[in-house]
Amino acid sequence: MTKEMPVIYVISDALGETAEFVSRASAAQFSGVRTRIRLVPHVRDESHIDDIIEEAVQDQAILAYTLVMINLRNYLEEKAKEKNLRTVDILGPLMKLLSEETGLEPSNIPNITHRLDESYFRKVEAVEFAVKYDDGKDPRGVLFADVVLIGVSRTSKTPLSMYLAHKGMKAANIPLVPEVAPPQELFEVSPKKVIGLTLRPDSLNEIRTARLKTLGLGASADYASLERIMEELDYARGIMRKIGCPIIDATGKAVEETAAIILEILYKGERHV
Repeated sequence: MTKEMPVIYVISDALGETAEFVSRASAAQFSGVRTRIRLVPHVRDESHIDDIIEEAVQDQAILAYTLVMINLRNYLEEKAKEKNLRTVDILGPLMKLLSEETGLEPSNIPNITHRLDESYFRKVEAVEFAVKYDDGKDPRGVLFADVVLIGVSRTSKTPLSMYLAHKGMKAANIPLVPEVAPPQELFEVSPKKVIGLTLRPDSLNEIRTARLKTLGLGASADYASLERIMEELDYARGIMRKIGCPIIDATGKAVEETAAIILEILYKGERHV
């Protein structure tokens, strides 16, 4: 004969997936026992708990909960005790133990796991965006980017785009070459999200010369000549001034340093010329 198992109310300030999984896994250990599990997600205030308690009393339910907000945990325990309802705090004991071991207090932020997941997927999306719209492959990316990096060749546009992508920012970058007109999209977006990158001519000369050697080409190529570099930098600075965007001299700066300046500009509206 199948015995009816008490109803389990799964109460959570998020989706309740953790408590539901534990409840089902526990009930599965009792062969031949029918289980009724009622999921009550997104519990964020005491009045909601009052409603739950009122219904749980009728079912004489067990209350299994994952509430990270201390005031709600305490309130639920207090009301359940008044009505002689049994409770199971699924997260509390482990959180307490971790707090004792680390000496830190938990953040007590509901739904934080899903927030972390969202952050991860946002980074993945940003990386894919940076790859797709790298080096002016598709200028339409400028219209959808969080930040647009512009500058002559070898001013770290691509490494910066990827670094910013790992910060969750969609970065597109456009090379500025005297012989090629910049895309019209560059003048259609807010100059506040466009960042101009430049280097000192001597530094750019060293970088380009080393790049040519890596490719097995002669260091005397026009690409690395100071005359050509000066021409490109003058042209690029003219475009940047026309746009009215901030300009960063990245000479001697690591990618992380330049990225920090870019983020400061974007968040605070500061300009580095």
